[in-house]
Amino acid sequence: MGPLVLDAVFRFLFKYPRLVFEQGDFTWGLSRPLLLAVAAVAALALAALLTYRRAAEEGSRRDRIVLVGLRLAVVAVLLFCLFRPTLILKASVPQQNFVGILVDDSRSMTIADETGGQARSSFVEQQLSAKDAKLLAALSERFLLRFFRFSGSTDRLPSAANLSYTGTASRLGQALERARDELAGLPLAGLVMVSDGADTSDLSIDESLASLKTRSIPVFTVGVGQERFSRDIQVSRVETPRSILKGTALVVDVVVSQTGYSGQTVALNVEDDGRIVSTQNVKLPADGESATVRVRFTATDGGARLFRFRIAPKSDEQVTQNNVRDALIEVRDRREKVLYFEGEPRPEMKFIRRAVEDDKNLAVVILQRTAENKYFRLDVTETSELLAGFPKTREELFDYRAIILGSIEAAAFTPEQQRMLADFVNKRGGGLLMLGGRRSFVEGGWAGTPVAEVLPVVLDAGGRQTSYYSEFSARPTRAGALFPVTQIAENEEDSDGKWSDMPDVSTVNPIRQVKPGATVLLEGTDSRRISQIVLAYQRYGRGKALAMPIQDSWLWKMDAKVPVEDVTHSLFWRRLTRWLVDGVPDQVNLTTNHDRVEPGEQVKLIAEILDKAYVEVNDAHVETRVTSPSGKTIDIPLEWTVEHDGEFAGVFSPDEPGLYTIRVAASRDQQEIGVSTMHVRVSAGDGEYFDAAMRAPLLTRIAEETEGRFFTPANAASLPEAITYSGRGVTVVEDRELWDMPVLLLLLLSFIGAEWGYRRARGLA
Repeated sequence: MGPLVLDAVFRFLFKYPRLVFEQGDFTWGLSRPLLLAVAAVAALALAALLTYRRAAEEGSRRDRIVLVGLRLAVVAVLLFCLFRPTLILKASVPQQNFVGILVDDSRSMTIADETGGQARSSFVEQQLSAKDAKLLAALSERFLLRFFRFSGSTDRLPSAANLSYTGTASRLGQALERARDELAGLPLAGLVMVSDGADTSDLSIDESLASLKTRSIPVFTVGVGQERFSRDIQVSRVETPRSILKGTALVVDVVVSQTGYSGQTVALNVEDDGRIVSTQNVKLPADGESATVRVRFTATDGGARLFRFRIAPKSDEQVTQNNVRDALIEVRDRREKVLYFEGEPRPEMKFIRRAVEDDKNLAVVILQRTAENKYFRLDVTETSELLAGFPKTREELFDYRAIILGSIEAAAFTPEQQRMLADFVNKRGGGLLMLGGRRSFVEGGWAGTPVAEVLPVVLDAGGRQTSYYSEFSARPTRAGALFPVTQIAENEEDSDGKWSDMPDVSTVNPIRQVKPGATVLLEGTDSRRISQIVLAYQRYGRGKALAMPIQDSWLWKMDAKVPVEDVTHSLFWRRLTRWLVDGVPDQVNLTTNHDRVEPGEQVKLIAEILDKAYVEVNDAHVETRVTSPSGKTIDIPLEWTVEHDGEFAGVFSPDEPGLYTIRVAASRDQQEIGVSTMHVRVSAGDGEYFDAAMRAPLLTRIAEETEGRFFTPANAASLPEAITYSGRGVTVVEDRELWDMPVLLLLLLSFIGAEWGYRRARGLA
């Protein structure tokens, strides 16, 4: 039974619609003459009860109870009527109050999911803008109407016929505030909001609702659209890094949800400038559920790249615009400097160098100690680089983006250099990797040093052994099986099989425990079934620290069972080294509040300025130049925010669609600190089509917290009456008597008929 039928039945039985009972205050209209009448009825009831004593002689105790009960029910109904029950209502005076009607003018209102395949906007067109619109006529008879359209902004309209449904955002809170301010000072009976509830604003609606409640302005919401689509596929979320190094192999999590296509297989394509760079088959989950798909592709071209994740629409999908997600990624084409310090000649250094030497975006500088205070340098960029050995100043050390420590003891570093290494990770935000060897970890005296605090593993000096050697096969953990660095094949299954075939490696560093918060990616078990950590990492401060306590990963390349053409060793070390330098900050770091905005929407720029020792600079001169897609440039001043050291902020509003280039240059005392460049995409938003089902919970909350009511097109005809009896604006008091409700007559006849029927059935008539 539909809501309209239920409302009609309720009105027939109780004389008035349900909302009259919800809005009114119940009272009794009892007067002195009525009191006398009640007393007389009570006396008659007592006399009637006495007459049933004779029923005990002719019937059982049960008969007497049933008959007395039915007679009392008749008396109760009569007494209820004699007490003259009444509802007291505050009714709006016709044509003395205003009502604001806010209509959603966004693109989601064009989704055709209403009855008969009609668009959501059809309700507005049929009920609020057509010449014969019944709802508009009923509202106009009682109230003075003011219309508003809202999407990304809110504007007054002469009528609901002036809507275009082209808005690319929905900001419900902002719309309510605008209507509240526009109608301030007028006798306001309430606000009506017609929407699907798809609020795309990042701001909370709490303040707007609290303000309306404080001012006693009820909001009556009308939700259009289905609460759940019957057939739809959606690319719900794509998680990508904001910037990467050119040539990086990405593993991206894509969340896909659907209804109506459970168990079907679809192709998820990744496109770069219209070129398909990856295809992944996806088995769709159960209706209403989501599935996370891991997609792999390589960023081969530098610059700002717009990657598109797309599932081809089905012919019968209700919404096809949500089958695609875009992600803007800054692909940086530059060489990242890594310092590899080795304490003794050994094959590990040679093969790591060979593994990464062909990567044009990595510059691994080798520093190998050959004797006390004597060093062998490889691949230095300047003749004076590392001439005196390991860097002795922060500025020199912080020029690198990652550090690899080979078999080198802690005593080879001064206490200040050890603190510099810890600060390299913590403050500079660099990557640190310690490899296994006879001079590494506990065996190298690193326990208790500042570097030990940074490492992800526990260095137990008390449990140190005089000699230790163990062989095992490295295997990925559950976390490692999904991690891009340790995934050495096209998928998890093939990668696990590949690790099973890898040659055994060895260690002289018994590392078996990690710190809280650290993650183990590779582990092994020796012949004594003792577990050994092979690769672990943790975030520390602004950077990351890794521990890899094996001494011969080169066997993954040179073991007899490894084919000559096998590139697993090179692939692993390239990915590991790229991960070390991933996300390492520069001296000038530029961020924005959004990487995609709409034309006219404000973009906030935040620049972090650091000196060569990576200490925040507050007195820098920061110049920002914004270049529009058409080539027009504007300069944006960035000022120190005062709230945070080294933070400079400014805003600009793009006015044309396309890709904007933002370049920030910082200097201090006429000396350049650094330059940072990033991009912002300006285009019409597509958020209206994602999670686009009608959000009844939000619309219900808006109505309930402001003491309004939530409606759907099925029962929206009751809207004028609900506003009339909301008790707001200019009102008069109305008394609605309830003694003559049809339900009371039906009850009275039912009880009398039941008594007579029972007496006949029992032979007591």
